Amino acid sequence: MRHPTAIIHPNAKLADDVSVGAYSIIGEHAEIGAGSVVGPHVVIDGHTTIGKGNRFFQFSSIGEIPQDKKYKGEPTRLIIGDNNTIRESCTFNLGTVQDGGVTSIGSDNWIMAYVHVAHDCHIGDHNVIANSVQFAGHVTVGNRTLIGGMTGIHQFVRIGDFAMVGFQTRLSQDLPPFVTAVGNPAEAKGPHQEGPRRAGFSAERVDMLKQMYRTLYRVGSSFENAKKELAELRGQVSDADADIDNMLAFLNSASRGIVR
Repeated sequence: MRHPTAIIHPNAKLADDVSVGAYSIIGEHAEIGAGSVVGPHVVIDGHTTIGKGNRFFQFSSIGEIPQDKKYKGEPTRLIIGDNNTIRESCTFNLGTVQDGGVTSIGSDNWIMAYVHVAHDCHIGDHNVIANSVQFAGHVTVGNRTLIGGMTGIHQFVRIGDFAMVGFQTRLSQDLPPFVTAVGNPAEAKGPHQEGPRRAGFSAERVDMLKQMYRTLYRVGSSFENAKKELAELRGQVSDADADIDNMLAFLNSASRGIVR
């Protein structure tokens, strides 16, 4: 399960059943949970903690120092949850002390080849991130998003739960939950319906997502008026109130403006 050409620091903490492929390097401060598979030619370095059941494909660089000139060797961290698939040539960097000192990736994410996750990013659970997506520093991604290939995401941008980003999009403002955006620069194109349906949303709850989108993006309506009207939608569909609250919390904390 551990190829003889792999180099594993004696202080690294690997569960007994972790598999490590040929020519991979595991650094001193790495911790890897049970059932994880590290393919050939993978480097896992830095203060990196990895949960259970993850699979890393060849040529990925995990836990390397941030691409930030202010970094001075501080013991910042990368934390990865459980059951993630991380395909070829992905690069995930440590955090910086100028932020919280942590880059984090949740659980059950499907991350395709050549994805870069820069310092201090926080990615939630059950996301699908296609090939060559590039996250600048301090980006926050919610849960169950779909992010199309070759998309570039500006630093400090936030992407809400169940949002969808189309192929080759330039995203430089926050993308609210349940909204689909595409283009260079990104433009809102409608509510994201298929992801919520697959997650078990009722037809009435999906219809409310459509109403939320129409309310937020109605021509001529101000941002503040749209938020008031969103709040008034509560109570119409019982299981949709949480979605409305999710949207309002996101909008109330938007500092970069939202995709329009």
